Amino acid sequence: MVEIPVLFSGKGELPHYATPLSAGMDLRAHIEAPITLKTMERKIIPTGLSIALPEGYEAQVRPRSGLAAKHGISVLNAPGTIDADYRGDIGVILVNLSQEDFTIAPQDRIAQLVIAQYSQVEWQIMEALPDSERGSGGFGSTGKK
Repeated sequence: MVEIPVLFSGKGELPHYATPLSAGMDLRAHIEAPITLKTMERKIIPTGLSIALPEGYEAQVRPRSGLAAKHGISVLNAPGTIDADYRGDIGVILVNLSQEDFTIAPQDRIAQLVIAQYSQVEWQIMEALPDSERGSGGFGSTGKK
């Protein structure tokens, strides 16, 4: 379990895991009045949540599957990365990919937040890369099955 300092100006409770095995926590719209997204429109929706992640961790903002499947609403830069040194409000870039307007009400669940560890790398310049079974085969090179 990782403890994360948080500032929360939203209403209701902090984001939390819905079940014991959930990977993500729902983020809610911290807005005073409903916001309508027209078809193909995008807007940054505030969440009222600011966090201080420990070194070696990131927060990933991901779409909610129900909003995507039922309404065509997604997170535009999915997954959006919140770096460990960012301290501002976590904003969610929502996009309406449907043919109908979609209204976001205050406190609607709009995205998921997943906390994940990461590693930074140090590049090693080489003259050639080691061989592998796949080699340089790109998109679709491993077959359809």
